Order: sequence, then structure tokens, then C-alpha cells
Amino acid sequence: MQFVKQSDLAIFANAVIEPGSNADYRARIAAQHAKILEQRRQELSEQNSKINTPAARIRIWERLHQVALPRAPTHKVLHVIAAHTGLSIQDVRDEQNQRLSGPKAEV
Repeated sequence: MQFVKQSDLAIFANAVIEPGSNADYRARIAAQHAKILEQRRQELSEQNSKINTPAARIRIWERLHQVALPRAPTHKVLHVIAAHTGLSIQDVRDEQNQRLSGPKAEV
């Protein structure tokens, strides 16, 4: 027989146990999963939407893939970004050049 120390019980002292059955828990998890999938689907559609600017589409791609736009103009991932965003490789390189040159000063 194994005994539980009082210090081990302290770990669970602040645990929140929500009322409901296992079926309720599974339903909540399924609803959360569906919401996450719908958000992802929405972001993917915005990623290549003609409504968004090339800069916005590239920022969406960066956020979804957690990868920054490379600085090298010959980097292989530029073709992937162009394909996923519906942009030409020249559009991607133009955004890359704009970022490298820094923000434009407004007059």
C-alpha cells in the first residue's frame, strides 16, 4: 500500500473541477477544436484574398507559419510564400525590398 504525503495533496488543492459529465467535457473540447479550425480556415482564406494587400497577405502567412519573411532575395521559401498567398514572386520580393529599405517618411 502506497501512502500519499500531505505535500502531494497541496498540488491539487487549487484545482478547479467543473461540474458535468465526461460527455459534456468532450463536447466542450470538440466545440473549442471546431472554433480553432474555423479560425484557421478563415485566416487561410484571408491569406490569399484579393481584398488584402500583398503586405497584409504576407503578414498573415508569417503569423500562420510562425516564420518571418527572409531577407535573402533568392531564398527558396519566397516561392512558397508566393504560392500560398496567390502573389507573384515579384510581389513578394517587392515587399521584401520595402521592409529592407525601412518605413517611408510621410511629408
